[in-house]
Amino acid sequence: MSEESMVTPQHPLASGFGHYSTAAEVIAGLDLAGKTAIVTGGYSGLGLETVKALASAGVHVTVPARRPGHARTVLADAGLADTGGAEGGLQGSVDVQELDLADQASVKDFAARFLAAHDKLDILINNAAIMACPEQRVGPGWESQFATNHLGHYTLVNELWPALVAAGSARVISLSSTGHKISPIRFDDINFDAGYEKWHAYGQAKTANALLAVELDRLGRPFGVRAFAVHPGGIMTELQRHLPREEMVAAGWMDAEGNLREGFKTPAQGAATSVWAATSPALAGMGGVYCEDCDIAKPTDHGSPLARYVGVDAHAIDPEAAARLWSLSAELTGVNAFA
Repeated sequence: MSEESMVTPQHPLASGFGHYSTAAEVIAGLDLAGKTAIVTGGYSGLGLETVKALASAGVHVTVPARRPGHARTVLADAGLADTGGAEGGLQGSVDVQELDLADQASVKDFAARFLAAHDKLDILINNAAIMACPEQRVGPGWESQFATNHLGHYTLVNELWPALVAAGSARVISLSSTGHKISPIRFDDINFDAGYEKWHAYGQAKTANALLAVELDRLGRPFGVRAFAVHPGGIMTELQRHLPREEMVAAGWMDAEGNLREGFKTPAQGAATSVWAATSPALAGMGGVYCEDCDIAKPTDHGSPLARYVGVDAHAIDPEAAARLWSLSAELTGVNAFA
């Protein structure tokens, strides 16, 4: 089979699920006992719902956390006790390990510990993110949203590459959002040295998340590793912690009393597309596409009044931009499993 014939078209499959489907619904009936997964940010919001769904199907889930003690408390409160790395049976299991995505050394240390404890990784869900935060520099002066949301996950994928290959048919899920529509990759000023704007920085990071899936899928196909970008939907979670209510009201997300506009999802609904992309048998042999509402998304219809919220813009699935971003990420981090 030629590489061209393995490229998945960017159009819906008629999956049978939709906007309001939940993570529990899309994974119902699947027996994934013996599978291993990592879910970054898996102890809050839709990440927690993702972990719940995977564990319910028998998956052993590792949850990396910047604050492991807090993560263990949250997971225990949700009925998911830390098993200390021991893999579970029919009900799966969860263990928590320390990881700070903004710190490249921490990412490498986490990956080394995972590889020492596990012989394979079936599912990697790059779920954790920061959004629209005040300007902050990390590492050698990297803009924090790009560094955390993209470079941290880029290095994680590359450092875990041996375990992904060992799984034989692994899937990597990269959480993007409609934020990608705000900005393409600013290759001429990726760190906003010429002036910071929080939403453009977030938009660039979300485009980077989508492009990571495009290039990783191209590189991973010969090894059985496939990648998908996912827009989870509008969900009110801790991701909005940097936004005052007045800004969310002005954006039309809620009214002055805090009531969310129609179309917002619960965390369980928001987790559904990630879980679907990570586990659905309908996606066997596919990858490199952007998904929303538990299906492959359509390209954006720029003539539609919903263009800002529905579909994927061309710059977020452009293979040339994806390859260029991968090369830049390798140069910045010094990490590249394919070098």
